[in-house]
Amino acid sequence: MTTRTERDSMGELEVPADALYQAQTQRAVQNFQLSGLTLPVRFIQAVLHIKAAAAAANQQLGLLPAAKANAIIAAAKAQLAQTDIQQYPVDVFQTGSGTSSNMNVNEVLASLASQQLGEAVSPNDDVNLGQSSNDVIPTAIQLSALLALEQQLLPKLEHLLSTLQQKEQRIGHLVKTGRTHLMDAMPVTFGQVLGGWQSQLLHNREQLQQVLHSLRQLPQGGTAVGTGINAHPAFASSFCQHLSSELKYPFSPANDFFFGISSQDLSVNLSGQLKTLAVSLMKISNDLRWMNSGPLAGLAEIELPALQPGSSIMPGKVNPVVPEAVAMLCAQVIGNDSTITVAGQSGNFELNVMLPVIAYNLLQSIELLANGCQALADQAIAGFTVNEAHIQQALHRNPMLVTALNPVIGYMKAAEIAKKAYQQRRSVLEVALEETDLTEKELKALLDPAKLCRGGLA
Repeated sequence: MTTRTERDSMGELEVPADALYQAQTQRAVQNFQLSGLTLPVRFIQAVLHIKAAAAAANQQLGLLPAAKANAIIAAAKAQLAQTDIQQYPVDVFQTGSGTSSNMNVNEVLASLASQQLGEAVSPNDDVNLGQSSNDVIPTAIQLSALLALEQQLLPKLEHLLSTLQQKEQRIGHLVKTGRTHLMDAMPVTFGQVLGGWQSQLLHNREQLQQVLHSLRQLPQGGTAVGTGINAHPAFASSFCQHLSSELKYPFSPANDFFFGISSQDLSVNLSGQLKTLAVSLMKISNDLRWMNSGPLAGLAEIELPALQPGSSIMPGKVNPVVPEAVAMLCAQVIGNDSTITVAGQSGNFELNVMLPVIAYNLLQSIELLANGCQALADQAIAGFTVNEAHIQQALHRNPMLVTALNPVIGYMKAAEIAKKAYQQRRSVLEVALEETDLTEKELKALLDPAKLCRGGLA
């Protein structure tokens, strides 16, 4: 490999000749060969946005010559338009502050700005002016998470909600056997089932939207420990103005830079909300799997779209592959939350030292959940059909219908009827005609499954 010689504060180092990064990035590449995982493109792009806004702020404050500031901004915009991920090779498992990734971006932008300007632009003195890795990386975590929520997850969650609503309009009137403990219970409508799922997701959406406000309060300007050393006193507010103008979101400086730099409580909170959404999606996925079970020996209430052969040995078998995939995806998100929780505890004194792994897991969780919402909506919920004949047959033989007779004949007598109906494989109506003084008309009115779905007293 052809190389060139670069120098940093530790001396000279050979760097790939075609690399835009410089010595500090190369040291990180050599030091951290742990996973082959790199920080997501969305995170790198957040740092690029930060560098552009910082250059604009420093120019406005008279600290950075216009020519250098404009060159840095142009370099950042060029990388944002077409991010060359090969130029950002630092492993996720690196120094806990993310210094290597911050310097990686600084060096790439310095190289591009130097080429454009025809003079040296320093990654430290110019691109990183008024900043520290210690405020850049926490800010990038919040910014990338916010953009991922706004642009990825919340729209896909809205799509899933809309799909459920449309499905409810089509099949909501159909009545099926309800289940508690996986056992037959009182009847419910598909509308009630789908409505319950929607309420779960609406709650998830509300909680995620509440997090957005906190994410917009950025710690950029706190620099090394939260005091703002080496940054202009007006840097934080100027930075947020430029970032807000560029991204069209209302950013503001954090009320307390020490909080934003030393803790990752916002990330832990967001991850907890993402975990809750994962739990909701797993519940919906498993409900779909159970209702689809069969086709002969299971519940067989619905039939999910047949997407692929289900077995390498059993011809004709079709499995609920999308709900299964989404359930695994949710398990990953729940695991990511555990990692973020542990990492969030590592705010030792004035700096959290597990920032890169928080960034990686947080953004992965958001992306996975967005994809899971889309897959459930388009490949499972939109296309499933209801086996009406089967659910009606099971519904009218459900011994739990006898619950409706409790106010009329009492719990103990109703229990006798339920047991006899189940043992003899007969309907509650038939047995109740024999065991009570109620007429067939009265029993049919009391045992009407559609009426029972509305609750209340007989």
